[in-house]
Amino acid sequence: MLRRGLNRLLGVDERRVDNRTIYIGHQSSLVNEDFIPPKFCDNRIVSSKYTVWNFLPKNLFEQFRRIANFYFLIIFLVQVIVDTPTSPVTSGLPLFFVITVTAIKQGYEDWLRHKADREVNKYQVTVLENGQETPKESENIKVGDIVQVKENETFPCDLILLQSTRDDDTCFVTTASLDGESNHKTHYTVPDIERDLKSLNATIECEQPQPDLYKFNGRMHIYKTNQDPAVRSLGPENLLLKGATLKNTQKICGVAVYTGMETKMALNYQGKSQKRSAVEKSINAFLLVYLCILLSKALVCTTLKYVWQSKPGQDEPWYNKKTQKEKDTNLYLKMFTDFLSFMVLFNFIIPVSMYVTVEMQKFLGSFFIAWDKDFFDPEIQEGALVNTSDLNEELGQVEYVFTDKTGTLT
Repeated sequence: MLRRGLNRLLGVDERRVDNRTIYIGHQSSLVNEDFIPPKFCDNRIVSSKYTVWNFLPKNLFEQFRRIANFYFLIIFLVQVIVDTPTSPVTSGLPLFFVITVTAIKQGYEDWLRHKADREVNKYQVTVLENGQETPKESENIKVGDIVQVKENETFPCDLILLQSTRDDDTCFVTTASLDGESNHKTHYTVPDIERDLKSLNATIECEQPQPDLYKFNGRMHIYKTNQDPAVRSLGPENLLLKGATLKNTQKICGVAVYTGMETKMALNYQGKSQKRSAVEKSINAFLLVYLCILLSKALVCTTLKYVWQSKPGQDEPWYNKKTQKEKDTNLYLKMFTDFLSFMVLFNFIIPVSMYVTVEMQKFLGSFFIAWDKDFFDPEIQEGALVNTSDLNEELGQVEYVFTDKTGTLT
């Protein structure tokens, strides 16, 4: 909404282009001197949550969204501002320890995500440039590049299938990492494509990136000497998605249409909000109950104090004479201050170590999952991989697993 308002204020046209035009192989013969090449994002993938610059503020914001952490922050501020029976150190130091331990744990897990992203982005792929096979890092692939993929390799970006080594101009892929389906899917090359891709002059008009894995619309204009351009429609059967794996096909060539964070896999990942486990939700519910109990106790104690002080001689005993400042203090302000003091006095009804204990249990539990030999697959020589430990306990809530005839988990 803010962006829309700024666009209107500055007179910027808000209309979004419905499609994109891609020049296959960046053929210069199809464009004139006035042509300005469109800007597309690079092929870098970012699955991490933090950077060096935003880690501290973003992590603190996420941690203080938790009821217990926010509660102890309020208690600490009350102890600093108001004259309370206990020292601010009693709540500030444990809170600092909890926040620090949780930040270290989340920072370590995000560092692992950065490491995995770096491995994906630095993965060597083969790009055809002027008919020559040129090795490139995956992050350097641009929209319009012709990429070569071999059997059992994953597609580094979303590609339109141009050429296949199979006699029927098809290829087989598995999309288990995208939609859970383990069966082989058939994809088709675009008709009328030159066998020598170096001499291919063509453009693609397709829709803007969107997350639906099973939807794609576009068309390819194929230009040949002394002939009208041939137009071929493109659909999901021509699109090879990033993250899918080539199977039963020796080699294919495809042109990059969506790269990096505009691929369908990345768009589906970006739409996911932060999840909270059933255990954490139940903890938050119990904390609200205990918070209500704490407020009730503080209110009752404050009320009883002033009922007791309303009796003659009880308001100012001989051993605790009031200062002039205390006598001049507004009654309602003093009642509110006493209410906060009782809250500080009873604040340990909510344990400060609860969240950090749960966090460490999850963190250590992730190592046991990775070490579990029952999760090891001897065929691919890989075990379980825990990308984040936030939802470990949710595995214990699974009672039934449903699959269809292809083995897709539902």
